[in-house]
Amino acid sequence: MSRKAKILRKTKETNISVEVNLDGKGKYQIKTKIGFLDHMLEQLSKHSLIDMKVIAKGDTHIDLHHTTEDSGIAIGEAIKKAAGNLKGIRRFSSITIPMDETLTRVSMDISNRPYLIWKVDLKVEKLGEMDTELFKEWFQAFSQAAGITLHIENLYGDNSHHKIESCFKALARSLREALQIDKRIKNILPSTKGKI
Repeated sequence: MSRKAKILRKTKETNISVEVNLDGKGKYQIKTKIGFLDHMLEQLSKHSLIDMKVIAKGDTHIDLHHTTEDSGIAIGEAIKKAAGNLKGIRRFSSITIPMDETLTRVSMDISNRPYLIWKVDLKVEKLGEMDTELFKEWFQAFSQAAGITLHIENLYGDNSHHKIESCFKALARSLREALQIDKRIKNILPSTKGKI
C-alpha cells in the first residue's frame, strides 16, 4: 500500500503545494520563503523519514502569519490523506528530545480528534524573521488538519532556537513512531470503536 499524497491549498493569501511519502527516507525540498520555517520543516522531514516537498508562496509583504499557518494546514492535510484508513498504525507515541540545554516532549494520538496542548515559553519575540507566536499557530493548524491530538511541552531550556527546533524534531520522531505499521495488526484499526 502506497502512503503518498499531494495537496494544493490555494487562497487569496497563499498558494501552497505539498507532497509527502510517509514511508520515505526523509528527503525534502522546502521553499516557503521564510528561512527559519524552512529550517524547521527540513528537520520535520529528516527526522520523521517522511519525504516532503513543500512549495509556498504567500503574502509575506504583509507578514508571515498566513504562510506559516497555511503551511501547517497543508502539511497536516497531506499526512492525513497519505495515512489513509489508518489500519495497522501504532497510533500513539510519546518522544522526548534533548537539544543541548533543552528538553522537549511531544505526545500524540492519531485519533481524528484534533487538539493542541502547547506548553512552550519563549524569551524572544523573533527567531530569524519569524514572530515566535507563529509557532503555536503552525502546530495548531497542523494538529487540526491532520486530526491529531498533540501535546507539546518544553520541559526546560534557555535558548529559544533550541526550544523550537526540539519541538519540531520531537514532532518528527513522534510521527515516525505513531504512523509506523505494526505487523501484528497490519489490517486492523487500532480502536475498540471500530472507527477513528
